[in-house]
Amino acid sequence: MTSNERVVVIGTGLAGVRLARRLGELGTPALLIGEEEHRPYNRVLLAEVLAGRYSPEVIALPAPAELTRGRVTGIDRERRTVACADGSVIAYDRLVLATGSNPVLPPLRGLFTEDHRLPEGVHAFRTMDDCLGLSKAVRPGAKAVVIGGGLLGVSAARALALRGAQVVLAQQSERLMERQLDPAASKLVKRHLTELGVEVHTECRVRDVRCVGGAVRSVEMADGYALDADLVVVACGVRPRVGLAQAAGLDVRKGVVVDDELRTSDPYIHAIGDCAQHDGVLYGLATPALEQADALAELLAGDAGARYTGTRSLTRLTLTGHDSPFDLAAFGETEALPGDDVVQLADATRGTYRKVVVRDDRLVGGVLVGELGTVGALARAWEGAEPLPSDGGPLLHLLTNDGGS
Repeated sequence: MTSNERVVVIGTGLAGVRLARRLGELGTPALLIGEEEHRPYNRVLLAEVLAGRYSPEVIALPAPAELTRGRVTGIDRERRTVACADGSVIAYDRLVLATGSNPVLPPLRGLFTEDHRLPEGVHAFRTMDDCLGLSKAVRPGAKAVVIGGGLLGVSAARALALRGAQVVLAQQSERLMERQLDPAASKLVKRHLTELGVEVHTECRVRDVRCVGGAVRSVEMADGYALDADLVVVACGVRPRVGLAQAAGLDVRKGVVVDDELRTSDPYIHAIGDCAQHDGVLYGLATPALEQADALAELLAGDAGARYTGTRSLTRLTLTGHDSPFDLAAFGETEALPGDDVVQLADATRGTYRKVVVRDDRLVGGVLVGELGTVGALARAWEGAEPLPSDGGPLLHLLTNDGGS
């Protein structure tokens, strides 16, 4: 593209803000359009705001130069314009969709009121408004039910417990954070939550949300058991926001399909972050979103050779502060296949656990709980995909040396 082309970015999450900032640094200003009234913020840290560790101001992102508030309602690809809910029309030469994702709200009886709103006391946990609403509603002794035991559900349950709520976490599958962790690490997460007073139920399906006078009163399980509830947090994952792209006729599968230049099926429209599906992969994580933003910034600023070829990203949950810090990290394949070598070190007293999976002399995955001093070195060994020395000494050193560099 040429330097005088206008770049418009829809979305003020991590990906959109990073792209706008990088473009500004490279001399190609972009107009950022955001729906939320709040200043752009780091969504990854919302659980720390809910826990009371950070104020909303602390997790704010540096505001880009050109930011306009509004909801985009449509894209006219022929005219290269976007229409906003207030009636304004904004022209673009290049459009970037950084629309993120929406919370998944399961089809539970009673989850919505007649006007399709969540009842009083029922909250999603995705935006700053969700977080502030929960913060206002939670109080010591309140009975809170968290539906979902993935990364978001675990974070929400812990934060509510730290605020003094009586928390029950209901997870449909057999263990917590099963997408990221192996059974031993999941067990440690459960132990940590239990020590905080969280009651964890796995293999437990929620069937019904019971309300009286428009406010939640209980949650009923598939087996008929009912949990009293003043608050319900729905943390059942997220789904890419692709409505604008679909309405504009772009190629959408699970997410908006992009190539190595992060182009959609329209060469003048790109997509990055949670809404983008690259090489069949939806990441839904911060690191890939930031790497996509950096690659696209270079491309739009004139580096014709810039490409995004994928991210080997680790999942990290760092919950510090108070009297009960907890850290975990997982990357690659945490479950071994037949023929793989596994190295495991566990210390029940300290609550630490480290495991790596080696295949054909290469590190293919790992999971660490507690004392993450080695995670950087292990992740670099995994990302580099280089053969490990045959004697295994350096790998053991990485696992056991808390100062691993």
